[in-house]
Amino acid sequence: MLQSIHIQNYALIEKLDIDFKSGFSVITGETGAGKSIILGAIGLLLGQRADMKAIKTGANKCVVEAHFRIASYRLEDFFTENDLEYDAEECILRRELYASGKSRAFINDSPAPLSQMKELGEKLIDVHSQHQNLLLNREDFQLKVLDILAKAEEELENYSASFSNYRKVSAELDNFIAQAEKSRQDEDYIRFQVEQLEEANLQAGEQEELEEEAETLSHAEDIKSGLYKADRLIASDDVTLLSVAKECMQTLQGVSKVYAPAQEWMNRLNSCYIELKDLAHEIANAEEKVEFNPARLEEVNERLNLIYSLQQKHHVSSVEELIGIANEFRSKLDAIVSFDDRIQELANQKKALYDEVVSKAKILTKLRTKAAEGIERQMLAYLVPLGMPNVRFVVELTHRNEPNAKGMDNVNFLFSANKNGALQQVASIASGGEIARVMLSLKALIAGAVKLPTIIFDEIDTGVSGSIAEKMALIMYEMGQAKRQVISITHLPQIAARGSVHYKVYKEDTETGTNSYIRQLSREERIKEIANMLSGATLTDAALNNAKALLNNESL
Repeated sequence: MLQSIHIQNYALIEKLDIDFKSGFSVITGETGAGKSIILGAIGLLLGQRADMKAIKTGANKCVVEAHFRIASYRLEDFFTENDLEYDAEECILRRELYASGKSRAFINDSPAPLSQMKELGEKLIDVHSQHQNLLLNREDFQLKVLDILAKAEEELENYSASFSNYRKVSAELDNFIAQAEKSRQDEDYIRFQVEQLEEANLQAGEQEELEEEAETLSHAEDIKSGLYKADRLIASDDVTLLSVAKECMQTLQGVSKVYAPAQEWMNRLNSCYIELKDLAHEIANAEEKVEFNPARLEEVNERLNLIYSLQQKHHVSSVEELIGIANEFRSKLDAIVSFDDRIQELANQKKALYDEVVSKAKILTKLRTKAAEGIERQMLAYLVPLGMPNVRFVVELTHRNEPNAKGMDNVNFLFSANKNGALQQVASIASGGEIARVMLSLKALIAGAVKLPTIIFDEIDTGVSGSIAEKMALIMYEMGQAKRQVISITHLPQIAARGSVHYKVYKEDTETGTNSYIRQLSREERIKEIANMLSGATLTDAALNNAKALLNNESL
């Protein structure tokens, strides 16, 4: 229940604090006094988009704060799930707007996303304004009303979970089918690439070996000539490095007998001599192996050209990368082969989930059909006393060929206010006053099924007057007796008189501008306010007596 609201620097309101009571309350005031401003401020607490132009001229900050009593509404799960501080007795919603364009939302003094505030606000207040009458045109609204009154929340959640799984598997199946089709279109191309790479029989590291061999074969004569010359310089029959080294060792050996360091030098020179002999042997062997072989050179170049062309084709620079690409193509071919198995698996899952969805949809249909019959009876019970003696109201349920997120039912509220009149969509043929009575009746039904703490009606009385307004007031009064808070913003004295508490919105001009205010009226003030609503600005004794009679419920 809405306990109090504080508004500061919002539109024409400089500062406003008002306490609200349980039961049925009414708010009246002249057109333009600021009733819509108060509703706009409440809208901010329900997560509506902030308009910085609403900040009072000259102010830097606007604040709207409301306190709610929530002891009997089982909201602890919401606070736990959203990691918010929970007070079992009271909840505070606050919205702050800044002239800089910044907006902040708070739940129990903790910063909160606007989406959270909107979700919580919808659990605390239902604001019915005239534009909500347009909801009667929408099937989703009609279906929501039907499900609320069918008390099908648990069944709808079960259905939604199954339908979500069904949609997920359906999308996955469609995706696999599309992939399979595309892959099959590419299969010949992929298979050709694999065959080409496999035919090349690529080996890791072969490119470097081939490039080295090609370099050797291309310069065979120069290499052979150089190696031959090196071998001759080291170990020919003429004066060579080996002969010189040998002669040097012999000389040092003769000296070593009388000069000790010569022995070490001789040993070192001997090591060099051995190394030179080995080196000469290796060079000689290498020189024998090097030969000019045009045929082998052509073979190596052909192999390298094949490798280079494959690298250029696949935009890589190594044989190892080509081998990796070949493996990727093989994996794609394997996937193409496995698509059929996966598609069949998903098709089976989809069929099983579809059957589950249809089964749960039938449960919803059964609940809705039963609820529809009850709604038709209850709507007549409300509408006939509201000046529609020949009214017919039918909840038409038709079967959908395919399920959607809400089941397999189409719903349509059909209406006729006249005897023998054809049933048509309620929003298409009902007048403004008739739609107002239909919506009030639906709200009364919903209020009996949902524990909504506060309902605010913004001029639900549009298009009605006299005894009909009195009957509408009685419905709202009775709604407010069931541990519920109902607030009606009205221009009709019959409704204003029925409220347990009466608030008046008014505005005053000051030197600094125009300000809107709201205050609770005493009984004497109520008599005058209702008399003004009956007769206008000029109070007459008749109007005052009529106002007293209305307040004493003599006409109800």
